[in-house]
Amino acid sequence: MLIDGQPHRTIWVAEDGRTVRTFDQTRLPHEIAIAELRSCEDAALAIERMLVRGAPLIGATAAYGICLALLEDASDQALDRAHARLLRTRPTAVNLRWALDEMRAHLRGRLPAERVAAAYERARRICDDDIAICRAIGEHGLALIRQIAARKPSGQPVNLLTHCNAGWLATIDWGTATAPIYRAQQAGIAVHVWVDETRPRNQGAALTAFELLHQGIPHTVIADNVGGHLMQHGMVDLCIVGTDRTTRSGDVCNKIGTYLKALAAHDNAVPFYVALPSPTIDWTIRDGLQEVPIEQRGGGEVSRVRGRAPGGELVEVQVTPDGTPVANWAFDVTPARLVTGLITERGVAVASEAGLTSLFPDLAA
Repeated sequence: MLIDGQPHRTIWVAEDGRTVRTFDQTRLPHEIAIAELRSCEDAALAIERMLVRGAPLIGATAAYGICLALLEDASDQALDRAHARLLRTRPTAVNLRWALDEMRAHLRGRLPAERVAAAYERARRICDDDIAICRAIGEHGLALIRQIAARKPSGQPVNLLTHCNAGWLATIDWGTATAPIYRAQQAGIAVHVWVDETRPRNQGAALTAFELLHQGIPHTVIADNVGGHLMQHGMVDLCIVGTDRTTRSGDVCNKIGTYLKALAAHDNAVPFYVALPSPTIDWTIRDGLQEVPIEQRGGGEVSRVRGRAPGGELVEVQVTPDGTPVANWAFDVTPARLVTGLITERGVAVASEAGLTSLFPDLAA
């Protein structure tokens, strides 16, 4: 997708064929900074410190972390150590484990001398596959937007609401929840996006708004608690969010606050869809509330806010009293009963085990 009119991916290999480059998303939207990853530890810290975030991009970064580890030591022991180190970086997004398992399975049994080239090739294919998946999600989601647009009075845009950042910055390109929006723009359908600020890290206000601005899509940033009010007054036609892990029964784990949006949508008969790349399905669990590990992050993400000062410098300020305890659950689980449908690369599924299995019988088995 575009930054200042130029197409970009979120992660790529530098000209030396070894160094991995990505955007430092902690600097966006006010500064476009490139982070260079030269070791497995660099990749792990980029994930832990959220220079990269979003389930698909985390998985891709971890895959390249394996590549960087093998540059130093291509032994089985080094491969296992890198797998374990990267797996510890974030507990909730299932793409991380999926990508690491894919890399290890691909490299096991190969001679150490062959592993570096094979690792970079497999990581590249993980990225290319993610782009294809997101593009297909965009096609299937576009059909939903077309249906709503056909019912709207002439000239009125389809009003969509999204939460957090499930855009191209969270993937390799296109995004998940944003892919149908970008395809609608290309198809000439008028759209407008309500962008939740998404506290505590403001990924909606900082990242989704950045994307939509550079893509030329009309949008408005709103406080997290405004969505229900807009739905009550008929100002939201469709909700589309992303997911970090979805159970085989259709429960959806996503950025904290997603559950509240689903409740408001259900109460106001607003369709609530989840854009779901198949690598984010955890086929090993059924009960999201009981079985998905919910990451608890540092309280500083809640007590402090980062932004640009009038002089242009990036600053961080505290918004809570000294000594006040802070809790920071990063994700919540939306039960399948509140989800209208799951937009996957193979079509739109009912949020249920039967629905997912009908589209992915090969994976469900």
